[in-house]
Amino acid sequence: MECSTSKLSAMKLMLYISLVKVSLCYVNVALNKPAYQQNPFKQNDSTGDASNAVDGQKSDLTRNGGQCVVSAGKETATWWVNLTSIHSIHHITIYFMTDNRAWGTSFLGFSVYISNTTDRLGGILCFKDTNFTLDSIPDVFTTTCPLHGQYVIYYNERLTGVTYPDTYTPSAENNVCEVEVYGCPATGCFGFLPCPDANCQYCHKETGRCQECKLGYNGQQCELGMIYVKLDCLSHLLLI
Repeated sequence: MECSTSKLSAMKLMLYISLVKVSLCYVNVALNKPAYQQNPFKQNDSTGDASNAVDGQKSDLTRNGGQCVVSAGKETATWWVNLTSIHSIHHITIYFMTDNRAWGTSFLGFSVYISNTTDRLGGILCFKDTNFTLDSIPDVFTTTCPLHGQYVIYYNERLTGVTYPDTYTPSAENNVCEVEVYGCPATGCFGFLPCPDANCQYCHKETGRCQECKLGYNGQQCELGMIYVKLDCLSHLLLI
């Protein structure tokens, strides 16, 4: 009887862990969202269009396979995806163009930003490569990026007058084949669950703790409403 009880408890624990894992699953919120690239290799050419990096196709990582972004080599390279609304992001995965073989790279030194606009400098740096080499850079790269934002921006540069390592290519390119942005499918949630606090706009993706209240609310659990009262031409903020 004691053994059966232990087995039952273990089964309940496994079920609970499974439910927790499901609740913390994330979706690719970048899939089929609007995308842009600076310096396309050919204008109006769908073979290397910016949208190829968010179409869900990543079986052909070649330059002419129609599944990758292809850009002209310039001093700067910028690609972004518009998630169309602010999302709670957990991690980002990038599939680089490898031509399906052992590869050299123009990707060394790349950066990933999260922003609410197309201006990367107005956003937050999620990742900056300072350590990868031709031998160590992976063809599929993943970085955890626990931030909120609407735009995910891929950026690289080869600026005039700046000395780069010998292994860096002379110009920067956007040649990525897929960029997957995993996070909550909507604001006000963590995983697939709604934020515990009803008046919470953004909560932590794993704990559910509120990080930003909806407009008009305040407090640790967004339990305080806020109203403005105008007295003698002065605005006063009241918590109710």
